Amino acid sequence: MQKITKQFYWAILILFVAACGNEKDSKPKTAIQEAAPYKQLSPSFDSDSAYYFVEKQVSFGSRVTNSKPHKQCGDWMVSELKKYADNVIEQKATITSFDDTKLNIRNIIAEFNPNASKRVLLCAHWDSRPYADQDITNKDKAIAGANDGASGVGVLMQIAQTLKKIPTSIGVDIVLFDAEDLGKPEFDNSYCYGSQYWSANLHKPNYRANYGILLDMVGAANAKFVWELISIEAAQPVLQAVWQTAHNLGYSNYFMYFQKSGIIDDHYYINKIAKIPTIDIIHYDAASTTGFPVHWHTHQDNMSVIDRNTLKAVGQTVLEVIYQSANN
Repeated sequence: MQKITKQFYWAILILFVAACGNEKDSKPKTAIQEAAPYKQLSPSFDSDSAYYFVEKQVSFGSRVTNSKPHKQCGDWMVSELKKYADNVIEQKATITSFDDTKLNIRNIIAEFNPNASKRVLLCAHWDSRPYADQDITNKDKAIAGANDGASGVGVLMQIAQTLKKIPTSIGVDIVLFDAEDLGKPEFDNSYCYGSQYWSANLHKPNYRANYGILLDMVGAANAKFVWELISIEAAQPVLQAVWQTAHNLGYSNYFMYFQKSGIIDDHYYINKIAKIPTIDIIHYDAASTTGFPVHWHTHQDNMSVIDRNTLKAVGQTVLEVIYQSANN
């Protein structure tokens, strides 16, 4: 993902200014509601299992698109998801990147209750970055991508396992996007190739989901997740519901009631092209010069930063939102 560029930001901001002024990083206007004692609907999210799924991905090495570790990890994910999902689809394509490299991308889609009309889209990217541009050494070497990539996938694979054991009445589609993290800031549209392709070539004709949730960098200790501008503009009711759910479950120390500027991430293209209202749950660090955690796009993004408590907070919140949707 990257910070939002001026061109993209202006198109979204022009609608937002009338309601919120020129604030980029501030407290949103809509308040979290203090709830009565809350009865959890979802089964317990197994953070140990989610941690294993993160660790397993990292064990293959850097999952850079076109590489051997990338193929090996993709094969493992497909095999694993086939144990849980009703159907697994591999969406393969060859595209040309910003530097004219031919990329053999592979989006992986796991369907649960495929005949249900009410559907929830859950997504993350599964590739890792081919260079450590934010590091001070070995900038040209690929990173492990434990948090940026593997953490979101790990949470979703554990959700898949849970849905197998305790199905819901609604449909759930888990989409793992390829080639999210190949881009460079100076090239617009050079990130998120997998979601750009999927959004323009949906895995099923006329596919629709009621809403979507993207997970990106959701595994580091003491992570803070805030309201991101594109999510506000495209899917504020979803954002409000997810944050309220986190609050009800006792995770308000992770899900902060704070607004920040937009990010070009997979959800941007899902909203823009596929027209599915989708939010981004992504780690925000106000103390960092980048706005992201200090290990972002460095070789420090390894298993040492992954924390089971954060995986639990995110996984339980998303799982609860799914079971709430099935109950409504």
